Amino acid sequence: MRKVNAFAASEPGGTLVPFSYNLPDIGTDQVDIQVHYCGICHSDLSMLNNDWGMTQYPFVPGHEVIGEVVSVGREVKNLQEGDIVGLGWNSGSCMHCDQCMSGSHHLCHSVQGTIVGRHGGFADYVRCHWSWAIAIPEGVDLQKAGPLLCGGITVFNPIVLWNIKPTDKVGVIGIGGLGHMALKFLNKWGCEVVAFSSHPDKEAQIKAMGATSVINSRDPKELESIAGTLDFILNTTNVTLDWNSYLTCLAPKGKFHTVGAVLEPMAIPAFSLIMGEKSVGGSPLGSPALTRTMLDFCKRHTIYPVVEEFPMEQVNEAIEHLEKGKARYRVVLKR
Repeated sequence: MRKVNAFAASEPGGTLVPFSYNLPDIGTDQVDIQVHYCGICHSDLSMLNNDWGMTQYPFVPGHEVIGEVVSVGREVKNLQEGDIVGLGWNSGSCMHCDQCMSGSHHLCHSVQGTIVGRHGGFADYVRCHWSWAIAIPEGVDLQKAGPLLCGGITVFNPIVLWNIKPTDKVGVIGIGGLGHMALKFLNKWGCEVVAFSSHPDKEAQIKAMGATSVINSRDPKELESIAGTLDFILNTTNVTLDWNSYLTCLAPKGKFHTVGAVLEPMAIPAFSLIMGEKSVGGSPLGSPALTRTMLDFCKRHTIYPVVEEFPMEQVNEAIEHLEKGKARYRVVLKR
């Protein structure tokens, strides 16, 4: 049995306060991770506020963990104590369904969220199935690596899923916590990258992140200027937009893909898809194997999110900073 010291909320939107609990004896296929860093994601805020109706209290957020393996179950063969690993949104999957057996563990019908029905990484320890503890390549900046395990793989997965080519011209909607990482990935992928932003005054900063050009998403004339030119558009926002304006920006056979959790139904005109053989899709994160590939890609091209660091004890100040939209661009807690 292991005692865990954490920060938890007791009600929707509640303040996080010190909270302790005990983990039972470790399972044969599990590992315990001592938390060194843990990012704060907008999904943590959504869960904290019970926006998705599945939060259980007391609630310990945190699913962008970087830490050290301190215990391993007797059947774990790929990890050992002392290994530096990352843990993202998922902590376990069944390991026997068709999805798991084909390598799509993240699509398992019984995939287990790190902060869904269990306590997360705003703590000194967190536990998971060995398959979701992703070894961090040597030389990776651990302070900045946590958000890659959630936000990073969220925007990397569609690039692979849609077989995006270096010759493609692509667009990214929303240059925030997710979008700025998408710019970095797509730039190093070799694409011409158009950033859609409601803050065109930040054009120089957005281009420094990897955008080739910046379109003012609030200016219909600027949207019209690139009509029919984009092979792929990635939406990272979680608000309702004029979707048809973006579909019009797609070239024939273009793909529109959302990773932003837009809660309202998306109004997609059928003829906007039919006449150009266009497609609309979405995706969650990615498999453990793809996450390892992403980390290798990040190391090769020195890709990291822009982060701000807070000590774990200032977790409420860090959450308020994120809620007020002041984060540039991801927030990381340090134990």
